[in-house]
Amino acid sequence: MSVNSAAVKEYLLELQDLIVTRLEQVDGKKFIRDKWQREAGGVGIGAGGGISCILEEGNVFERGGVAFSHVQGDKMPASATAHRPELAGCSWEAMGVSLVMHPRNPYAPTTHANVRMFMAHKPDGEAVFWFGGGMDLTPYYGFEEDAVHFHQICKNSLAPFGDDLHPKYKKWCDEYFFLKHRNEPRGIGGIFFDDLSVPDFDTAFAIQQSVGDHFLSAYVPLLEKRMNTPYGERERDFQLYRRGRYVEFNLVIDRGTIFGLQSNGRTESILLSMPPLVKWRYDWHPEAGTPEAALYDTFLKPKDWV
Repeated sequence: MSVNSAAVKEYLLELQDLIVTRLEQVDGKKFIRDKWQREAGGVGIGAGGGISCILEEGNVFERGGVAFSHVQGDKMPASATAHRPELAGCSWEAMGVSLVMHPRNPYAPTTHANVRMFMAHKPDGEAVFWFGGGMDLTPYYGFEEDAVHFHQICKNSLAPFGDDLHPKYKKWCDEYFFLKHRNEPRGIGGIFFDDLSVPDFDTAFAIQQSVGDHFLSAYVPLLEKRMNTPYGERERDFQLYRRGRYVEFNLVIDRGTIFGLQSNGRTESILLSMPPLVKWRYDWHPEAGTPEAALYDTFLKPKDWV
């Protein structure tokens, strides 16, 4: 079996540049491109590098980041071996593109997308690989046509690989992006997959590529439709409150964040997904019959949108 990590890295760098260029066209402001390098040092900590593209105080995005990283280590972090104890102690490398965009307008949804590959190197020389990724949508005000569009593009991205993948990866997304301590989803889902290594490297890589290639067509039309909608203090206040759920998920549950911190990753890049302004309230609930309540009653309940 041929494992071509160089081809994966080339694709990921091209994807990052494509997404950043398109989002700059929407916003009108340029991302800061921060190239970084980390030297090896310490047990389990290897060399690494990447490019963190960050946009703050833009015309459309209050904050957003599109990050590429490629890091290696000589001992697998605990978060990566929880489901694969046989790989404990193996050397490893991980590469991926991860993005989170937080628009300023409360009617424009936040989005997250990630495509990545992880590889462990056994002492006998065998390379064990798996791909992961997906995309999901977190609106603050729900629109049925937006939900249908996003989920349809997600479905389209998986269609070439069989009819069984979309239901499986949609369900996986609904279950993964769920805050158990709140008993509620983070958003309206999308698709999510991990530990993908079958039937072979080329097919798994092709699935990853298709998911990455469909992101812009899933998100940008929704962003352009909603980013100039008039709003007031009420909508802004609710947006900041709901952003709190985003922070809770990323810091408490997200495997990528936990892995990055456990492997002594670059903190600024790992946490660039955090929104710039957030609010929490004690035991607050929206008033029945309001658009804010509709988010909970209609949209934050997993359903088959397409």
